Amino acid sequence: MSGPLRPLDRRRDGRPPAPVRLVHLGLGNFFRAHAAWYTEHAPDATEWGYAAFTGRSPAAAVALGAQDSLYTLLVRGPDGARPEVVSSLSAVHAADDMVALRAYFASPDLAVVTATVTEAGYCRSSTGDLDTESPAVRDDIAALVADPVAGVVATTPGRMVAGLLARRAADAGPLAVVSNDNLPDNGAVMAKVVGQLATAVDPTLTGWIENNVSFVTTVVDRITPRTTDEDRTEVSRQLGVDDPEVVPTEPFTEWILAGDFPSGRPAWDDAGARFVQDVRPFEQRKLWLLNGAHSLMAYAGSIRGHETVAEAIGDPVVSGWVEQWWRAACAHLELPAAELDDYCASLRDRFGNAAIRHLLAQIAADGSQKVPIRAVPVILAGLEDGRVDPGATRLVAGWIAHLRGHGASVSDVRADEVTDLARGTSDEAVQRVLSWLGIHDERVRQTVLRQVAELDKRAAG
Repeated sequence: MSGPLRPLDRRRDGRPPAPVRLVHLGLGNFFRAHAAWYTEHAPDATEWGYAAFTGRSPAAAVALGAQDSLYTLLVRGPDGARPEVVSSLSAVHAADDMVALRAYFASPDLAVVTATVTEAGYCRSSTGDLDTESPAVRDDIAALVADPVAGVVATTPGRMVAGLLARRAADAGPLAVVSNDNLPDNGAVMAKVVGQLATAVDPTLTGWIENNVSFVTTVVDRITPRTTDEDRTEVSRQLGVDDPEVVPTEPFTEWILAGDFPSGRPAWDDAGARFVQDVRPFEQRKLWLLNGAHSLMAYAGSIRGHETVAEAIGDPVVSGWVEQWWRAACAHLELPAAELDDYCASLRDRFGNAAIRHLLAQIAADGSQKVPIRAVPVILAGLEDGRVDPGATRLVAGWIAHLRGHGASVSDVRADEVTDLARGTSDEAVQRVLSWLGIHDERVRQTVLRQVAELDKRAAG
């Protein structure tokens, strides 16, 4: 293609941004491939615009702001790549733009706040409560106590409370908060940390939140790897546009929601979302079968020299481990066997989609937040049935070997703490990590110790 590439620009086709009635915290690739995509495909999309706030870096807000908040979603499947320009973002902001955040929350037009901030973004301690020992949390509480109108905060619970203080002061009405992160009962998790921070700042706010804020629980799923130059080149080849903010993703997507929307919502169900009374059976299915398999491949698969999910699942040894994990997990899922078989079959296809370069190193990050909810319940369920299933314990063994320097590099919000647990001999590491995970069973210890030794041998060889 000759000549300069044209930037994405709403003016070319006359599409004005939709009015802002949605706010999102955590402007990353997953949000843009998921909730923003469902909003784009809702039949009433012209009525529902997103104002999205970045995570730690403001770079995405700067880049998207330069192209009218538009971006290209590149759906990569076995049959090729299909680009689609998404226009559901009406405004983008850096995370520290508290003036804008408070203004949106204070508007009666705002109906829904969604969040994709990863497990670490909820600022929980090991007990599941708000981590009030965290300096960032303490600073947020102090800032809002000193100045509830303009105090500067940095954490997700802090931003939520700052916004809700502004909404109460403006008498702007009720709203829904939708958590879109891969952790069990994410709506209740958000409600708890927000409620606890609110209590620490202004106890009278807690009752207002109970009466005016609905916390919606979800199951979310769409594999969305990091963007590469190859993705940008593909979009420029097909569309002739220069889009540094391309988002690659897979064809499959799932969004299951349970909760109330007191001020309305987009017609996400017409775009494929499912609204149910109880997400827990779907939540557990996805958390164990998809996310658990991902973690297993991220740790044990990377030790075998693989870089991506597709490479790992193509290794008969790793795919055998994944099948063993699935058998162990399916034994404790409360869904029909045929439905679970179909789900696993879809996962085999998705994992084998080499068009999606889903890096194991990306999946391996923050294992301290993921392993306790993905592996431990399956192991404990097996113990309740009187058995130790090696298919379940290998995920923990892989994480321990990872913490000991094998396979993908350690990137974890609690890296110092968990790598210290894995120091010393293998026996000492296994004992400490299992104790930290709340598993106190000699049979599990012996099984994990053997599996760590096998993985250590593979790393050394």
